[in-house]
Amino acid sequence: MTSSDPDTAREALQAAIARLAGGDRAALEEIYHATSRKLFGICLRILRDEREAEDALQEVYLDFWKRADRYDPARASPISWLACMARNRAVDRLRAGGKVRKGAVPEEAACDVADEDMPADERLLLDERDARIHHCLGTLEARQQSAIRRAFLGGATYVQLAEADGVALSTVKSRVHRGLAKLKKCIERL
Repeated sequence: MTSSDPDTAREALQAAIARLAGGDRAALEEIYHATSRKLFGICLRILRDEREAEDALQEVYLDFWKRADRYDPARASPISWLACMARNRAVDRLRAGGKVRKGAVPEEAACDVADEDMPADERLLLDERDARIHHCLGTLEARQQSAIRRAFLGGATYVQLAEADGVALSTVKSRVHRGLAKLKKCIERL
């Protein structure tokens, strides 16, 4: 389930959660391997004790196994939901102890445990923007589309494009300039 692409990793985790909610016990192992390091880090940061953090993490996965059907991908990313469960479990363990253990982070500081995933609302806005851009790119003439994709998405210089296409540098610049103007108009209409 490991992937360098956050969207692919998120989708794989969501699929595993859905399988777990449907009764597939093997999905819990996938979820554990994909998330345990981050969740253990959260528990350890709050509790400052490895044994306590391990116990808290075990409780998180036991609770998650029972509640996987409650996960709603529209409300949070899978890792955000699990991180919240880990944080809450660690804080509960602090409270149950009746005192803050030596070196433990105060409960208020537990909120500062960073979630490296982009917030869902920002991700939606970026996904919508990307969809509009790709839709509009698809409306361009093939040579303009190719030049823009290779220059802006592939990192090629105009000189490299001219050499690869066997055309003058001014031709490449014109294609890109006209293509970008059309792209801008298309995006503004959407």
